[in-house]
Amino acid sequence: MAFYYVEPEVAGGLGKNTVLDSSVHPPAVLELHYRIINWLGDVLLEGFPALVITREAAHALNALPASGMSCRDVEITVSESFGEIYPERVLPEFLWLCISGIAGKDDLGIADDSRLVVSERALNALKTFGLNNALIENYGPSA
Repeated sequence: MAFYYVEPEVAGGLGKNTVLDSSVHPPAVLELHYRIINWLGDVLLEGFPALVITREAAHALNALPASGMSCRDVEITVSESFGEIYPERVLPEFLWLCISGIAGKDDLGIADDSRLVVSERALNALKTFGLNNALIENYGPSA
């Protein structure tokens, strides 16, 4: 099976209510608050060191079933400027995508350089819901 590095859209970042354990690197996220500043529409978003995913896309991954992941609740807020620029935009429901898999083995894993690695079947599932702003490149010994 082929695997890919996926660098998701960065639509914002960690909000003030995020709780981190900074005694490890990368910091461990204990509670996640993601603050959206400008969302281009992708179903997978990043705010290092955390990922968020739309509930719809998470359900598709669970239906595979995709290995190496679980989902938790996340607090989502939008910036004041987002509300001014997109007053009519309704955000989908997002979940915190927690990665526990091994890169290149499980459907979702984190590489040694902290980048997300996704199997071809998981990537195809994500693409059906919208992954137009992510950087995607081959993962492997020669990558």
